[in-house]
Amino acid sequence: MENTTQNRLRTLLLDPLTLAILASLALLAAGEAISPGFAQGGQIVRLLTVAAILGVVAAGQNLVILGGREGIDLSVGAMISLGAVLAGNAMNGANSGIGMALVMALGVPFIVGLVNGLGVTFLRIPPLVMTLGMTAVLQGALVVYSQGVPSGRAAPALANFINRPLAFGIPGVLFVWVAIALLMWFLLRRTAFGHAVYAMGANERAARLVGIPVNRVRVLLYGLSGLFAGLTGLLVIGYTGSSFISVGDQYVLPSVIAVVIGGTSLAGGIGGYWGTVAGAVALTLLQSVLITLNMDFWARQLVFGITLLGMMLLYGRQKQLRV
Repeated sequence: MENTTQNRLRTLLLDPLTLAILASLALLAAGEAISPGFAQGGQIVRLLTVAAILGVVAAGQNLVILGGREGIDLSVGAMISLGAVLAGNAMNGANSGIGMALVMALGVPFIVGLVNGLGVTFLRIPPLVMTLGMTAVLQGALVVYSQGVPSGRAAPALANFINRPLAFGIPGVLFVWVAIALLMWFLLRRTAFGHAVYAMGANERAARLVGIPVNRVRVLLYGLSGLFAGLTGLLVIGYTGSSFISVGDQYVLPSVIAVVIGGTSLAGGIGGYWGTVAGAVALTLLQSVLITLNMDFWARQLVFGITLLGMMLLYGRQKQLRV
């Protein structure tokens, strides 16, 4: 009985989700020790707001990686920028443009994501190559579209929704993130589509043999990644008030790292979004703690990279998590 309890405790402590939560608590305590007030309620809400934006784009990345075949979407940064620029131009500071901004910011990146999926699935282009190539295409298209200087602005209603308390002192962007987390859980764990994603990520050949439409599912995964990236662009312009052509670049690698340190295997088929949520929070806290230390940029990048490598070695390669 004692051995069983010890084994269960060991399994729990080695679970990537548990480790990500413990790492977040440790970083929060470290930030409070360095700068008293770091762990106060208002500051935590601000940190979670930043984490939410990363968490939304990581949702799409999570789906692509879970689908297997070395799936990864490195075009999410360009699609965030695309969504932000299109939304900004549609709104141009007016609340009446929010509806069109939603259509443009979600619809166009979704279509671009489908193109990525078609290239990966039917042309057999490696995901890394396909999505990097799409990044170059989108960056060029953005320069031409905006003539190098995006001019749009966020509508006041959108900026207020994202930045100001909506209920219980919590801004609207956090309610959006909670809704997305619940949607991802339901999609992955309670639908045939989710079971298909896990099956094809674990063994694509076996998935085909049992009748799963692997090609269709994979194309849709990349489309959803584009949709979540576009939504992130909308959130970014609401958070900052305006956009620029490379506004999404900073989210590319963190979106992958949040997924991996949250327990999702890069080989596919193992993982889940709750771990990604914890990974996004841990990454945001780590960056905030390093900024609090008043390091210069390159020293901060060095420490950030070393810490991330340590975190990934510690629990990013675990394979117990599937929630």
